Amino acid sequence: MSVESLNESQQRHLLTSLQYADKLLSDIEGILTAASSRSPFIEYRVDVTPAQGKVIQDYIARFRAQMLRVLEGQGIPSPAHQISAIHSIRVHLTFIGIALTEIGPEYMRGYGEVPESAIADLNGLVAELNTLVDRLNAYLAEGLGQDLGARLERLQWAGDEADLLRRIERAISAQGLVEFRPKLAMILDRLETQRFEIAVFGQVSSGKSSLLNHILQVNVLPVGVNPITAVPTRLVSGPEPKLTVAFTDRRIERFEVTSLPDFATEQRNPGNSKGVTRIVVELPARRLNEGIVFVDTPGLGSLATSGAAETRAYLPQCDLGVVLISAGSTLAEEDLTTIRALYEAGVPASALLSKADLLPQQDRESALAYITEQIRAHLGLTLRVHPVSIVGDAVVLLDAWFEEQIAPLYERHRQLAAESVRRKIGALRESIKAALRSKLDRIEGIRPPDVEVLRQVERELRRTAGRIPEEKSVCLQASGEVEKLAPVALQEAARRIVEHWRQGKNAEADIVTASVLETAVAAANQLYVRLDGLAKELTGALQRVAQQLNVTEIPQAEEFVSALREMPQLDVGGETLSFKRSPFVSVAAPLLKAWVERRLNHLLGPRIWEAFRSYRRLLEAWVRRATAEIQARFDSHADMYRAQLDRLLGASEASPDEAEAIPRDLADIQDDPADVGDFTGGQCC
Repeated sequence: MSVESLNESQQRHLLTSLQYADKLLSDIEGILTAASSRSPFIEYRVDVTPAQGKVIQDYIARFRAQMLRVLEGQGIPSPAHQISAIHSIRVHLTFIGIALTEIGPEYMRGYGEVPESAIADLNGLVAELNTLVDRLNAYLAEGLGQDLGARLERLQWAGDEADLLRRIERAISAQGLVEFRPKLAMILDRLETQRFEIAVFGQVSSGKSSLLNHILQVNVLPVGVNPITAVPTRLVSGPEPKLTVAFTDRRIERFEVTSLPDFATEQRNPGNSKGVTRIVVELPARRLNEGIVFVDTPGLGSLATSGAAETRAYLPQCDLGVVLISAGSTLAEEDLTTIRALYEAGVPASALLSKADLLPQQDRESALAYITEQIRAHLGLTLRVHPVSIVGDAVVLLDAWFEEQIAPLYERHRQLAAESVRRKIGALRESIKAALRSKLDRIEGIRPPDVEVLRQVERELRRTAGRIPEEKSVCLQASGEVEKLAPVALQEAARRIVEHWRQGKNAEADIVTASVLETAVAAANQLYVRLDGLAKELTGALQRVAQQLNVTEIPQAEEFVSALREMPQLDVGGETLSFKRSPFVSVAAPLLKAWVERRLNHLLGPRIWEAFRSYRRLLEAWVRRATAEIQARFDSHADMYRAQLDRLLGASEASPDEAEAIPRDLADIQDDPADVGDFTGGQCC
C-alpha cells in the first residue's frame, strides 16, 4: 500500500503517532530548560553543554518541519487549538491548592502523629503558598485587561506619569517583582478613569447618606436605616438615572435607581449575601459634572456583619476623604484610624462635625476645638474641622463648607487627581528602588550581617501565618456552641426573677432580655478576646520582621484589631414579659426556680432557642469574615516581607545579563526633575 492511499483510520493513526512524537520532543525541550529552572526539585542532572543544546534544538526543529510536510502530503490539517492555556493553568492551580491542603496538619496525621510544635509551621506553609496561588489565579481571572504593559501603551496622553509608570512596569516585569503589581494596577485605574473621587467616611448614623443626598440635591441614597450601605456606592454623572451592580461571579447587571436599597443596605443585603462587589449610580446631577465622583462608604464601627472591611479596603483608592464625626456622639477611635489610614495612603482628609444643629453655638465651638485637639494629639495633624447640618437654618453650614472647600475642586480636580497619582507613583517607586538595591547587594555578594537572625524571622513569619487558620478553627467551633446557650440564659433569668421576688419586688420585663443578652455577650467576648489576641500577635510579628528588614511600611495594631469592630448582637425579638411577684415565694428557692424556668421555657423557649440559633449563624459568618480580613491584611504586609527575605537570603548566582539589568532598571526609575516630586501626602481641607 503506497503512502498516498492511506484510509481514514490509517491517517488518524498517523496523526496521533506524530502528535505523541511531538509531545516527547516537548519533553526533551523541558529537559534542556531544566538548567535555567529555579525549581528546588530538579529531576535531571544537567550535563548538556550549550553547544550540544543548540544542536539538539536544531534537530528538533528539523524533525517538526518534516512532520508538517508528511501531514501536508496526506492532506491532513493540523488540529485546531481547543484548550485555553489560561484555563489549563488555572486548572493546574486548583490541583496545586488541593495538594497544599493535603499537607496541612489534619491530613498529615494520616501518616503518623504530628508534633504539636510542627502544627503552626505546617499551617503557615499552607497559608503562605496558598496566598501566591490565589493571587496568580486572581490575576489570570482578570484576563487581558490586566496586561499592564498594554494598558500603559494606551496612556500616551498621560505624559511624564505614564512614562515613569512604563519604566516602573519594565522593572517589575524584568526583575519578577510581582508583589508590586497590585499597587501599579490601582494607579493605572486612577489614570484611566480621570476622575477625582471624594469618599465620605464615618460611623453608622453619622449622616453620610443624608449629607450626600443634600449635596447632590437628589433623594437617591437610602437613609434612616441602621446600619446602612453594605458596600461602597459610587455616584457619577450620567445623562439619566441608572444603577449598575457588579457581582462576585463577574456578572454585571443594570437596575432602576429605586432598587439601590436592595444591594446597598444591610437590611436587604445582609452580610453582602448577594455577592455585590461594586455599585455605581449614574445621575444627571449638576454637582457631579466635570469628572467629580462621590462615594458613600459602609459605616465604620457598626454592629452589622459586613461593611467596614469594604470601607477600609477602599481607602487607598479615593483622592479626598471626608470623615463625618457626629455631634450626637463623640470622636471615636475608628474616626482617628480612618484619618490616619487616609494620610498613610497619601490621601488628603477633611473632617466634618455632622448634625451640628443638635448643639448650641457655644457647645458647637467647644466640640470643634475638642475634636481638633484630639486629632492633633493622637495623629500629629492640624486638621480644620467644619460644622455641617442638613436641618433647618443650620443647612447654611453645609452649603458654606461645600462652596468653600469642595466647589473649588471642580476647577482643580484634574490637577488634584494628577497630584494624587504622583504621590502614589512616588511611594511605589521608592519601594521598588529598595527591592532592586537588595537584589543588587545579593548579586554583588553583599550578604546581610545577621543571616541566622533573618532565617529565624522568616520562620516566625511562617509560624505566625499558621496561627490564623488555627484560631479560625477554634473560634468557629466555639461559635457553633452558642446555639446551646438558650437553656443557660433561661436558667439565669429564672434565678434573677426568684431573687427579685425574695426581695419583695416584681421582676421587670428587662430581666429576661438582660439575662439572654449577657449570656450571648459573654460567649461573643470569648471569641473577641481570642481574635484580639491573634491580631496583636500578628502585629508584633510583622513589626519585628519590618524592623529586621529596615522597611518603612510597618503595620499598626489598630489595622488588625479594627477588623473585629463589627461583631453582631443577638436580637431577642418579640414582646418582653414582666413577672409579678409569685404568691408562692416562700417555697424553697430551688423548687421555685425550677417552676419559673419551666414557665419561661413554655412562654419564651422557642423564641430564645431561635434567637440563639440565628446568633450562632451570625457569629460564624462574622468569624469567617473577620479572619478573612485579618488574613488579607496580614498577607498584604507579609508578602512584601517574604519577597524581601527571599532577596536577602536567596542564592547569589546571577547571569551576566541579570547583573547588568538591575543597575540599569534602578537608574531607569531614579528621580527625574519632571516627575513625581512630593508624594508624602498633605492636608487638603
